[in-house]
Amino acid sequence: MSCEDFSIRVKGLSKRYELYAQPADRLKQMILPRVQRAVRRPARNYFSEFWAVRGVSFDVRKGETVGIVGRNGSGKSTLLQMICGTLNPTLGTVAVRGRVAALLELGAGFNPEFTGRESVRLSGLLYGLSEQELDTRFDAILDFAEIGDFIDQPIKTYSSGMYVRLAFSVAINVSPDVLVVDEALSVGDEAFQRKCFARIDAIRDAGATVLFVSHATGTVVELCDRAILLDEGEMIADGTPGFVVPRYHKLLYSPSDKAVAVREAIKQEFITGTSSGALPAIQPKDRCKSLDGIPETVKDVEIREVEESAYFDEAMTPRSTVRYQSRGALITVPRIETRMGRQVNVLSPGREYIYTYDVLFQAAAVGVRLGMMIKTITGLELGGAATAPNPARGMFVPAGQRLQARFRFRAMLAPGVYFMNAGVTAAEPEGETYLDRIIDVLMFRVTHDADRIATGTVDFHVLPDLNVEALS
Repeated sequence: MSCEDFSIRVKGLSKRYELYAQPADRLKQMILPRVQRAVRRPARNYFSEFWAVRGVSFDVRKGETVGIVGRNGSGKSTLLQMICGTLNPTLGTVAVRGRVAALLELGAGFNPEFTGRESVRLSGLLYGLSEQELDTRFDAILDFAEIGDFIDQPIKTYSSGMYVRLAFSVAINVSPDVLVVDEALSVGDEAFQRKCFARIDAIRDAGATVLFVSHATGTVVELCDRAILLDEGEMIADGTPGFVVPRYHKLLYSPSDKAVAVREAIKQEFITGTSSGALPAIQPKDRCKSLDGIPETVKDVEIREVEESAYFDEAMTPRSTVRYQSRGALITVPRIETRMGRQVNVLSPGREYIYTYDVLFQAAAVGVRLGMMIKTITGLELGGAATAPNPARGMFVPAGQRLQARFRFRAMLAPGVYFMNAGVTAAEPEGETYLDRIIDVLMFRVTHDADRIATGTVDFHVLPDLNVEALS
């Protein structure tokens, strides 16, 4: 990547905090080490070190959208603050090209005593806008924020939703070259969130870079060209969202005694480059064309008018499969069958099939639910089902029992390749957890239908009707 191609360049970025057991230790640290060095004695530290971020390096291309995921306390917000310049790194360097608009926390930069109008002007000036530019854009900011006459009321009277609407409205109306968002959009209602994401799409399509932290991994998969996984301050994975998100989930849901091993396995997979999810050399706007793990040799089949026109293609084996650590149950023989029991993975559109797998329980479990999910090649979850609506209505399964899950579904999908998940959960004292789960356990293809009138990915069986009237 040439110097002209990047928006953000991070090298060896680290942030260390000094933790003091008691206030007196902070005073000792300010004075005693200097005295000890003056008398040529080894200086002693009166604090313990905590590295919130350690040795993180990556580049972000112009126009790229990158999501940062990780468990609580993994260093995500600290990393964004250093990138935005609101926090100085202990080690390493960060370079950002162009104007940065950041929404790092709710109402950041707003003085509670200022009115909304005054806060907009102050924030705009801090972003580098002139008074004339602020005057030109003020109506657009106000319209997007939807706070009406409250614009002239003190910020301290605002609800949390009004805070975030105004802050985000300012950030996206300063024409940023780089937009940085740290989970703040989760505060707004659903309608406002959709409005924000639509505006992020427009900003991205205009060539700006978007960098954001989100625990909503579905959003990361749908919105991002790329994802970065942080854990304990280190970057342990970097690649396509379809590669990173399942590994984040695997780490998130790992048993406490297995988490370290799972973390190291993900890290080594990333370092050695043995995974199939390495970031492809594509332009950001081509992200929907990236066929993760899909063999290019798979061909459409001629649509036949007989009921069972589907067949099985041995070449269709996913290379993006991720399996969780088992907690006493084991999923086996996942497959798609016709109603007559024939295994298939090339499906005719609109026909009915059965997705099935077996689960062997090595330990007794309560509140058991079995589930499935159909996803696009980008990892977007289209839909699925579970055998019970909640753990309270799940079943008890004794040790040694084998269950077979059967999910009947109709392939009401656009021509293309899709992926299946399989999972079994149970109720435990700390809440519902996965006993076993396999991401991208199998893939299937829906063939072309020359008579298809539906648009989009999912066919909702819309029946169009035209009412023609002659003009008099």
